[in-house]
Amino acid sequence: MQLVVGRIGRAHGIKGEVTVEVRTDDPELRLGPGAVLATDPAGAGPLTIEAGRVHSGRLLLRFAGVKDRTGAEALRNTLLIADVDPEAVPEDPEEYYDHQLMDLDVVTVDGTEIGRITEIAHLPSQDLFIVERPDGSELMIPFVSEIVPEIDLEAQRAVIDPPPGLIDGSQAVVASAREADADETGAETGDDAKGDA
Repeated sequence: MQLVVGRIGRAHGIKGEVTVEVRTDDPELRLGPGAVLATDPAGAGPLTIEAGRVHSGRLLLRFAGVKDRTGAEALRNTLLIADVDPEAVPEDPEEYYDHQLMDLDVVTVDGTEIGRITEIAHLPSQDLFIVERPDGSELMIPFVSEIVPEIDLEAQRAVIDPPPGLIDGSQAVVASAREADADETGAETGDDAKGDA
């Protein structure tokens, strides 16, 4: 199965490096030198990673055949896609890949249905579940053990114990989290996040 593991941001310097918004918990494997990635749009790839490094909290990658800033700028906003074994699980039983969490039902500890996970947002400060509610609205749930005490993959659900105001005041959380992320990364999002794939 194929999953998005990153998004190319702006060019860095003049030698073909690009910033990358990481969308995987395993960047050393998925975004390491030698990795060959499909792209969206497909015409940009496949891309082979030649080198990578972290600079000021951001992942910088250089791809084979991309030697200058012009080539790097041409890749901006391209999604990087890896082939992932759907049966693969992280070594740490407390960790999950994004594809394991997508579409889980979200319920409170007393069984109240909240919605369904439609996206995992990887912000510099923390990971967040984007949850679609039955009325179509969205809310963000911080993916921390105090708020998400249980992930039950067999039952396909995430159990949450939200503090007062989290669910009712979620729209403010959404706006402030996204604004803080944009400020911190200069309009690029989540470059050093711990994502999943």
